[in-house]
Amino acid sequence: MLMKYLILFFISMVPLIELRGAMLFATGWNMPLLPSYIVCILGNMLPVPVIFLFARKVLEWGKDKRYTAKFFTFCLEKGHAAGEKLTKKASTTGLFIALMLFVGIPLPGTGAWTGTLAASLLDLDMKKSTLAVLLGVLIAGIIMGLAGTGLFSFFR
Repeated sequence: MLMKYLILFFISMVPLIELRGAMLFATGWNMPLLPSYIVCILGNMLPVPVIFLFARKVLEWGKDKRYTAKFFTFCLEKGHAAGEKLTKKASTTGLFIALMLFVGIPLPGTGAWTGTLAASLLDLDMKKSTLAVLLGVLIAGIIMGLAGTGLFSFFR
C-alpha cells in the first residue's frame, strides 16, 4: 500500500498528468480517497515554489541562446503582454480568483504547473499565487475524486 501512495505522489508531480491523473489511479486501485487526496495534493504542490522562482529565470537565460531564443522570447513576450492586458482589466482579487479557477478546472493544461508558470510570467505575488494554486488543486482533487469514484463504479 505504501508503494501505491509513493506512486501517486510521483504521478502528481508530473506535468500535464498531475493530481488529476493520480486521483484516477487512486480510485482505480480502490485506495481510500482521503489519504490518496492528501498525498496527491502534496505531490502536486511540491514543484510549485520551484516553478515560480525559476521558470522566468530559465526563460530569461534561454532567450539569448541559439536554439531556444525564438521560443523563450515568444513565451516572455506573450506572458508580458497578457499580464499587462489582465492587470488593466482585473483587480488583484479578480486575478486571484481567475488563477484559482484556472487551476481548479480539471482539464489538460490547466493544472498547478501551468498556473504557476502563468503567475510567474505575470509577476504576481508568490504567496497569493501559491495560495490560489493550492485552492485550485484542492478543487480539482475533489472533482477528480468524485468523477473517478463515479466512473469506476459505473464499470463495476
